[in-house]
Amino acid sequence: MTSTAIASLHRGKYRIHTVAEMTGVPAATLRAWERRYGVPVPARTSSAYRVYSDADIALIRRVVELCEGGLAPSEAARVALEEHVPQAHTPVEPGDPYAPLRESILQAIEAFDPRRLERELDRAAASGPPATVAEDVLRRVLLEVGERWHTGRVTVAQEHLASEAIGTVLRRMLTQVQPEGDARMVLLAGFADEEHEFPLQVLAVHLASWGLRVVQLGVRTPPAALRQAVAELQPALVGLSCTIAPAAHRARELVDAYADAIGDVPWIVGGAATSTLARFVSGRGGQIVEDPQPRALRSQVERMCSRRKPRR
Repeated sequence: MTSTAIASLHRGKYRIHTVAEMTGVPAATLRAWERRYGVPVPARTSSAYRVYSDADIALIRRVVELCEGGLAPSEAARVALEEHVPQAHTPVEPGDPYAPLRESILQAIEAFDPRRLERELDRAAASGPPATVAEDVLRRVLLEVGERWHTGRVTVAQEHLASEAIGTVLRRMLTQVQPEGDARMVLLAGFADEEHEFPLQVLAVHLASWGLRVVQLGVRTPPAALRQAVAELQPALVGLSCTIAPAAHRARELVDAYADAIGDVPWIVGGAATSTLARFVSGRGGQIVEDPQPRALRSQVERMCSRRKPRR
């Protein structure tokens, strides 16, 4: 297939109601599949309308076929994504569709205008699937705020305003994507010395969009609190975040305490400081995040969750 033909295959052409007629899948279901499973993630016009490509339609039809064969929608979506050609996930429209949104949010932060910031964040939240917005808009905005703080362009007060406002949006987005019914549960917490909640919030949105129910204990969760939560909730997986490296003499002690608290539940540790913990974590049966990119992380999480039967 020529490069021109490939580009045509992945170019957005059809609005959602047309796609619903073509595939027999109601528009509401298409939006739910996009939000929960990332199947598909259509391009957006400058006005934020969804436009589906021929490749998107082929993916939807494959999910329908798998569902008719007896698979649950979540499993059908996973299989269809694994079968799908890599080009289907490569943007073909020129530029970055979320760049104007990020810039508008950053301008509101620099102007120290809370109302404007709230409006821009609401606009961002409505611009695409929650997991995509969390990853491509909110995460990148906070990274840029951090860079601007280091160069003196943004103050501590502006950084706190941004963090609090974005955290509020992420909590609301998580509520929107939490799965219904008997979904496997993932328990998230930050290490005892952890101060940064944002990585856990973004991860929570991703996990929920993959069909997992998320319970967050927040940052600075001591092992004793985690022990009680694990005993009461019986999660399929525990995820810990560590972006601030503990003192050398505390690293092994903390990992041992968390491992004892978690018991036989699979557990995973991610964050910027994991290199200092890796040998202790692996020595106690945990896993370090292999690749923070969403698709790779999803595969690792699903492998680990499959080790434990869902709670009855």
